[in-house]
Amino acid sequence: MNSTKWIWRIVSIISVLATLLLLAGFVYAIKDIQNPQAGNELAAPSAKPQENTEDKSPDAKKEIKIAAIGDSLAKGTGDNSGMGFARRTVKELSTDTGKKVTLLNNLGINGLTTTGLLPKLEERGTQYVLGQADIILVSIGGNDLFQGADLASKGISGTSSTATGQEMDPKDLLKGLPKASTQLKAILERIHAINPDAWIVYVGLYNPFGDIEDLKIPGNHAVASWNQAALDSINKYSNMTLVPTFDLFQHNLDKYLSSDHFHPNGDGYQQIAERIVQGIR
Repeated sequence: MNSTKWIWRIVSIISVLATLLLLAGFVYAIKDIQNPQAGNELAAPSAKPQENTEDKSPDAKKEIKIAAIGDSLAKGTGDNSGMGFARRTVKELSTDTGKKVTLLNNLGINGLTTTGLLPKLEERGTQYVLGQADIILVSIGGNDLFQGADLASKGISGTSSTATGQEMDPKDLLKGLPKASTQLKAILERIHAINPDAWIVYVGLYNPFGDIEDLKIPGNHAVASWNQAALDSINKYSNMTLVPTFDLFQHNLDKYLSSDHFHPNGDGYQQIAERIVQGIR
């Protein structure tokens, strides 16, 4: 009889303890919901990974590497110092930023056209140089538009289009514009694909024959059309810019052109280099 009483007592005690334990758990759960602890953040939605907001502009670089590609202007033809706008840009940008600025390579080629540049961009050496650059300077189109030395050789003395007895047809300036501007678009797109992180600077065209009556107006029109076509392509990319040069030379041909009346001289290249630095900064 006594053993039965003890059994019931033990059962009662266990029931009471179990009830107290359940109540304690219930109270704890309520408090945890109202005042969640730091350790319970596992249940919260995982945070989205932060986007890469690294500044890839030249200003963010500790060291700036530059490559130049294109025609004789990219090469620096006409500059007696041999610097051209590429090396002058290196010097000006180094002074302006106080950083180490180096020219990786100058891939400029005399007489190069858009037709000639497109396959060059598929060469492994070209792609290697462009792929290493922080800034890529591009000059192309002058030979497409003005037919380079062929047009310049038709008696350009700075004052007359018939100095050697050869007439120049202004309509020739516009003949190759549609095809060449389409190829320029392809060139800029390809350079961007080779190095999407580089700052690409396209040097706009000027009219070297603006002081020749027969070529001033059609030449200005052709250059404006070309530069606008280039700008339409460039505006699609946040890391491309067109550096205008038309206004620099328009009323200063005698001051900024070399003796061949086509390429800039040292002072002309210096003006372009300063514009490039302004465009980058």
